[in-house]
Amino acid sequence: MVEITSLGSSSAGNAYRITDGHTSLLLDAGLRYKDIQRGLAFQVSSLSGCLVTHEHGDHSIAVKDLIKAGVDIYTSSGTADALGIDSHRVRRVSALEPFTIGTWSILPFDVQHDAAEPLGFLLANTAGDKLLFATDTYYIKHRFTALTHIMIECNYSIQILNQNIAAGHVPAVMKHRLLRSHFSLENVKEFIRANDMRHVQEIHLLHLSDNNSDEAMFKREIAALTGKQVYVAGR
Repeated sequence: MVEITSLGSSSAGNAYRITDGHTSLLLDAGLRYKDIQRGLAFQVSSLSGCLVTHEHGDHSIAVKDLIKAGVDIYTSSGTADALGIDSHRVRRVSALEPFTIGTWSILPFDVQHDAAEPLGFLLANTAGDKLLFATDTYYIKHRFTALTHIMIECNYSIQILNQNIAAGHVPAVMKHRLLRSHFSLENVKEFIRANDMRHVQEIHLLHLSDNNSDEAMFKREIAALTGKQVYVAGR
């Protein structure tokens, strides 16, 4: 059984613990190390590794401290170079080249974001669980089958963003960056329609914007579309 714990999920910082009861992993490390320690009940040594999607601080700020604590970091060469990390604890991985950590078989895949070499991750285990982790991307070109758990960015709604711009609450220049760097509610819906949802048990919406999202609406609309259990991470 997969357990997903959000340690933080916002523009201030993102980090999630997942476990299948055998192998525990950290997905992204965008919180202060001491906050990650607290979130893990000071059991950092229980982690078998940390997958880092890209170099932006709200996803990577604790990477160097995790390396010092003896945690292996799995990330792209572009991300590793951008972070300036070079250690035997850094495991450089590439899109569509699978690797294994404990009971998890992991397939990195390329995503679209304003970063050096960002990745998403598809994780599967022998129990039949298949977890998708995708954040900070405006498009996912790949299609997935037999997913059981989805952790996906739902940063903003284009409707709310347009309303905020019209009201002067958000600078118009922000719209272009969001459209080319983050996944919207509308994109999540398109992703759901394009993929196999038959076996999905849980959908976790990640990285909601403070200004351009509506937690209750996002949760309600995704649940209505899928009929699945929907959670908003960090809320």
